[in-house]
Amino acid sequence: MEQNRPLAMVTGASSGIGLELAKQFALNGYDVAISGSSDRIFDAADELRGLGAEAYPHKADAATYDGVEGFWSAVSDLGRPVEAAALNVGIAIGGAFAENKLEDEFRLIAINITGTVHMAKRVVQHMLPNGRGRILIVSSVSATLPTPYETIYGPSKAFGFSFAESLRQELRGTGITVTALLPGATNTDFHANAGMASTPIGSGRKNDKTLVARQGFEALMNDEDHVVGGDEATKQQAIANRTTPEPVKAARHAEVARIR
Repeated sequence: MEQNRPLAMVTGASSGIGLELAKQFALNGYDVAISGSSDRIFDAADELRGLGAEAYPHKADAATYDGVEGFWSAVSDLGRPVEAAALNVGIAIGGAFAENKLEDEFRLIAINITGTVHMAKRVVQHMLPNGRGRILIVSSVSATLPTPYETIYGPSKAFGFSFAESLRQELRGTGITVTALLPGATNTDFHANAGMASTPIGSGRKNDKTLVARQGFEALMNDEDHVVGGDEATKQQAIANRTTPEPVKAARHAEVARIR
C-alpha cells in the first residue's frame, strides 16, 4: 500500500471539516497522516482505514511549538514524500473582547496563525526539493468581514487567507500549488466549542461538512486560487462582502454573533 498510494497530511482531523478532508484524500487514493488534540484522532484513523487507506494518527497540542513540531517529525519519520497537506486546525472564541481572557486569545493566535505558519514552513521546505506538492490552507468566509464578538477569530482567518494568496504567488513555477478554502458556517462542533451554540450564527442554518470538504479537495486538485465552501447562498454572501462597507458588515455580524 505504501508503495502505491501517495501520502497526504491533515491537521485538526479528529472531527468536522478536517476529518471530512481526510476522508476525501482516503477516497481518492491517498494514505493520510492526521493530527488532533484528543483521543478522537485514533477513532478518526480507524474510519480512514475503513475507507481503504493507511492512516497515521498523532495526538498533539497545536497551540505549542512542540505539538506542531512533533506531528511534523512523525510525518517525516514515515520516510515518504508528502504530496498534499491540508492545514486545517483552528479554533474560535465567542464573546466580547473586553471580557474574554487574554490567555485564551493568545491560544487562538498560537493555533490559527503561529501553528499554521510553523507547519507551512516545514511542508514547503519538504516539498521544494521534490518539485511538487499541493497545500490547502483552511481559512473562513469570516476572512472577508469584521467579526465583532469573534474579535480575534476573524482577523486570524484573514491572515490565513492572505498568507495562502502570498505563498501561492511565491511558489508559482516550483510545482507546488496553494489553495485557500473559505467555509461558511458548517454543521460541526465549531460554534459549540467557541461557546456560541445559542447565538443566531451558532444555531442557524449550516452548510454540510462533507460538501465543504469535497469543494476544498476539488479546488486543491484543480489548482484553484481559493474556493468558498458551502451552498449557493454562502457563495453569494462572500461575493457581496467584496463591495459591502465594512461598518455594515460589522453591524450585521454583531447581531448574529453576540452571546445573549
